Amino acid sequence: QVQLVESGGGLVQAGGSLRLSCAASGSIFSINAMGWYRQAPGKQRDLVAFVTGGGSTNYADPVKGRFTISRDNAKNTVYLQMNSLKPEDTAVYYCNTFPPVRAPIRSWGQGTQVTVSS
Repeated sequence: QVQLVESGGGLVQAGGSLRLSCAASGSIFSINAMGWYRQAPGKQRDLVAFVTGGGSTNYADPVKGRFTISRDNAKNTVYLQMNSLKPEDTAVYYCNTFPPVRAPIRSWGQGTQVTVSS
């Protein structure tokens, strides 16, 4: 079973940038697609973006043109570069497979808090 640890969140002003990292405890090479998700208080957890093993990417409309997802299979790490942040991007960010919770990943990590002030 592979565990995930998200990091890189923090408090940033609107218009600023953050880079999130998701480190896996084992190989992600065999995982077809990895995604970033976010959950704001009182709301459901939504997909932000995913990247396939071949490097193809897909983004949710609210983040298109501002966020970039990437993966480094050699480091078993997935990244999310977030630019031009807005207050509505405030949420806890999680990474997981896409669709979520698929072998060898069987659970969610603790997530990383992103807070964007206006």
